[in-house]
Amino acid sequence: MGNRRTYRGTALAAAGTLLAALALGGCGLVSGSPMTDEVRPGEDAGYQGQPLKGAELTVTSKEFTEQIVLGQIMGLALKAAGATVVDKTNIQGSIGAREAVTSGTADGSYEYTGTSWITYLGHTEPIPDERKQWEAVRAADKKKDLVWLPYSELNNTYALALLPSDQKKYGVSTLSDLARLVKEDPDAVTLCVENEFATRNDGLPGMVKKYGMKIPPGNVKRMSAGVIYTQVKKGGTCTFGEVYTTDGRIQAMGLKTLTDDKRFFPNYNAAPQMYAPTMKKYPAIADVLAPITKALNNKVAQRLNGKVDVDGEDPHQVAKDWLVSEGFITAAG
Repeated sequence: MGNRRTYRGTALAAAGTLLAALALGGCGLVSGSPMTDEVRPGEDAGYQGQPLKGAELTVTSKEFTEQIVLGQIMGLALKAAGATVVDKTNIQGSIGAREAVTSGTADGSYEYTGTSWITYLGHTEPIPDERKQWEAVRAADKKKDLVWLPYSELNNTYALALLPSDQKKYGVSTLSDLARLVKEDPDAVTLCVENEFATRNDGLPGMVKKYGMKIPPGNVKRMSAGVIYTQVKKGGTCTFGEVYTTDGRIQAMGLKTLTDDKRFFPNYNAAPQMYAPTMKKYPAIADVLAPITKALNNKVAQRLNGKVDVDGEDPHQVAKDWLVSEGFITAAG
């Protein structure tokens, strides 16, 4: 999906420029438009009536597929609960989307715990336990007028993928298994990665150190994220490839991912990140979003992302169809 390159790799470098632009141009957002969908709470919405009737709320997101789908999910859920919702999703870069919520220009978005901890808050060491990571982010961002609602199982972090036939051939299901394979048969391990993953401490260098791997340098091939998926699927150039755990192509191409059994990679659990004054005025937002966030996980994200990236469907419609199918909203027409 390439999202990590966008929001993790370039966010800090671009922060100064973007913040300057925000200061000069209000919040730097493009004009949004109201959601016009005729939606109502579904039978599994988890609340009664329309607790947000009369509220005027704005939702935002970054510009990649998963973020846009999550932004549409949030907007449609709030609208079904009675709010008038303005859609300001698809903002370029993490910093712009973050600034929209911290400034109150937008009322909320789905954000990732690891992104806030590392990119926005400047920490270099992630917290291995996902709940403790969320709690640490929630506490730190409270000082910035942000409220973090409960997180989902959706964890858009790094992983290594391979073909099911290779998984069976080499008997690997975890990164520890891969470390064993490298030791026993180094030539069996060829790895395709992005340039950034090849140099980041929370990428390849940190991973091989954590697991004690000694992959021959010539067996590591650098390429763009999109090419990695096709090369792994084709076989030959690389047996293993760096992927993002919620990318729709994993499921669509029938690839398998190795379990990070030593919990090396940072947690990037998605959770609603809301503007604190909005939550104080409309606390019912927490009840509206709670069951939806709880229903999100990596399999759901892979399927929804795949509908957009692989099948070419519209993110808004994908979000709407999922909310209806789960019983969170009903839609006319």
